[in-house]
Amino acid sequence: INACRGILQAGATPAVLRLYDAVESQRGQGGDGEQCVLLVLDEGHREIVEATMSIIDAACRSRGATPSDSARVDAWMGHRNDTTALQGLTRKGFVVDTMEIAAPWSRLDALFDGVRAAMMAVPHARAATCHLSHSYADGACLYFTFAATPPPEEVESTYVAMWDAGQRAVLAGGGNLSHHHGVGLNRGRFMAEALGPAHDVLIAIKSALDPNGIMN
Repeated sequence: INACRGILQAGATPAVLRLYDAVESQRGQGGDGEQCVLLVLDEGHREIVEATMSIIDAACRSRGATPSDSARVDAWMGHRNDTTALQGLTRKGFVVDTMEIAAPWSRLDALFDGVRAAMMAVPHARAATCHLSHSYADGACLYFTFAATPPPEEVESTYVAMWDAGQRAVLAGGGNLSHHHGVGLNRGRFMAEALGPAHDVLIAIKSALDPNGIMN
C-alpha cells in the first residue's frame, strides 16, 4: 500500500495499479499464498511510460518488492472481466458478492484488516479477501470479495449480515460508502449513516425541487 501511495504522490499515474492480498494473489495471480502481487500497466508516449515505470520500479524496490513475470499482466488482461467463477459458486448455493469502497491512504491499512475481520465474524462466512484497484494522490479504492455457505433458509439473512458487517466497518473506519459501483437499493440503507447531518440537507433539497417525487 505504501508503494502505491508513493507512486501516485510522486506524480506517476499508471493505467493499471492493482495490489492483491495474499489470498487473491494465490487464487488469481499465480502467487504463493504468502506474498502480495502488484500488477502494473501503462500506455501512451514511450518517454512518459518509461518515466512512469521507472518511478514505480524505484518505489517498489525501496519497499522490498521484487520484479515478477510480466506474463501475469497479460493473463489478467485476458480474463479481467470473467466472472464465471463467482457465478459458479452462486449456483452451488454460496453467498458471493463484492464491495468496493474509497478511503484516504492513512485509513487503508486499518480498513483492510477491520472490514475483513467484521465479515468473517458473520456466521457461515467462508472468505473475505481484498485488492486495491484504483489509486489517487489522496487515497485509493479497496475492493472486497466475500463468500459464505449458509443453509438454504439463511441465504438472504447471511447476505444482508455480511453487507451490514462490512459496510459498517468501512464507515466506522473512515471509509466512503462506495467507489465506482454507486449506492443503489442495497447501499441506500446506509446513506444516513454515511452522510450524517448532510443527509437531512439532501432530503430538504430533494423535497424543494421535487415535491411530488417524480424525479430519479
